[in-house]
Amino acid sequence: MALQQIQGRQTARRKLPSWAAHDDLLYPAHLSMEQCSSEQTARYKARVACDSVASIIPPVTSRLVDLTGGLGVDFAFMAPVFQEAVYVEQQPELSAIAQANFATLGLTVTTICGDGIGYLHQLDKATLIFLDPARRDGHGGRTYGISDCTPNVLTILEELLSKADHVMIKLSPMLDWRKAVSDVGAEHVEQIHIISVGNECKELLLVISAKGCECPRLICKNDNSTEVFPLNPTTPTSPTIPTTPTIPTTPTIPTTPTIPTPPSLLYLYEPNSSLMKAGLFVELAARYGVSPLAPNSHLFTSEEYIAHFPGRIFQIAAVSSMNKQELKATIQPLRQANISVRNFPLSVAELRKRLKLTEGGSNYLFATTLGNGNHIILVGKKITP
Repeated sequence: MALQQIQGRQTARRKLPSWAAHDDLLYPAHLSMEQCSSEQTARYKARVACDSVASIIPPVTSRLVDLTGGLGVDFAFMAPVFQEAVYVEQQPELSAIAQANFATLGLTVTTICGDGIGYLHQLDKATLIFLDPARRDGHGGRTYGISDCTPNVLTILEELLSKADHVMIKLSPMLDWRKAVSDVGAEHVEQIHIISVGNECKELLLVISAKGCECPRLICKNDNSTEVFPLNPTTPTSPTIPTTPTIPTTPTIPTTPTIPTPPSLLYLYEPNSSLMKAGLFVELAARYGVSPLAPNSHLFTSEEYIAHFPGRIFQIAAVSSMNKQELKATIQPLRQANISVRNFPLSVAELRKRLKLTEGGSNYLFATTLGNGNHIILVGKKITP
C-alpha cells in the first residue's frame, strides 16, 4: 500500500500537480494512474462542460453524470461547474478511493459503486452525461473503435440522447474523427475536440445531443493554441473553409541563410499535432496564406513570415536533392541534425545512417517528396516567436 501511494504521488506530480499538493489524497494501482486524464486535459473538459450548463434554462438544476468514473479526475474538475454531480464506478477499490478523494478536495457529490449502464436505465434526466469507455479488450490489448470499447456507446446511444441534454464521449486519439462522427451520426454532432499536450495528441472528444447543432465545430487544442473550424451543418465531416490570413510580421531569426533558395521556400511550417490529426490541410493553408510543399507532405511554405502559424516554424537555409555530390556539399558538413521524414522512402534511422549525422543540435532536416516525385531534403533553423 505504501509503495502504491509513493508511486501514485510521483505520477501525480507529473500529471496532476494540484492533486499532488494534497497530502491526504489516495492513489490506485499504477495502471489506473497511467490511464487517467492529465490535469490539463481535465481542466479543458471542464471548460467544454460550461457550454452545456449555459445552454439550459433556469430554474432547471444542472446535473453531471459520469457513467465510467474511474479514478474520477475528469469528474472532479467538471463537477464544480454543475449544481449536482453523480459519479458511477463499478470497481469497488476505485470507487472507494474516488469517494475519499472527493471529500478531501471539498467536493459535494454523489458517488455510486455500481454498473454505469444499470444506472443509466433508471436515470431521469441529466444536463451532461460523460463517458470514457475502456479501450482494452478481454486480453488486455488496446482497442480504438467506439464499438470495440466497453461500454459500447453505440448500443446505448438512443437512451443516452433521450436522457441528457448533451453527451460527452472521450475517445482514443488513434481514432479518426470522421469515423467517430459517422458512427454516432453526423446529425447529433455539436463539437469535436482534438486535444494535445506538449504537441502530443492525447484525446479525441465528442459532444453530441439529440437535436445536434446548427453550426458544429471542430476544435484543435494544443497547449496555448486553439484553432476552430466550422463544419457543414448537414455533413459535419465536410469543413467550411475560413479564408482570413494572418498578417505577416518580421521574425527574429537565428541565422542568415547561407545558400539561396527559391522565393517560395523561405519559410517552412509544420502544423501542431492536433492539426495534423484533423487533416484539414487545405483549410489551414487558406486560413494562414501558406502553400503546401507537396500534396502528401503536410508541410507548408511561404515567402513571407507568418508569425502566428499554429506549429513549428523554420527558416530554410538550404535545399538538397538526394544526389551524392549535393548531399556531400550541403548536408554532411552539418555533422549533427534533427531529422524528420514526410512521404519519404527512408525512415529517420535509415536516413541518419546514410547522411552520417548524429542526433540533436540546432539544424533541422525535413526529407520529403515533391509533387513531381523528386526527393529533397530541406535544411532549416527553428524560429522561436
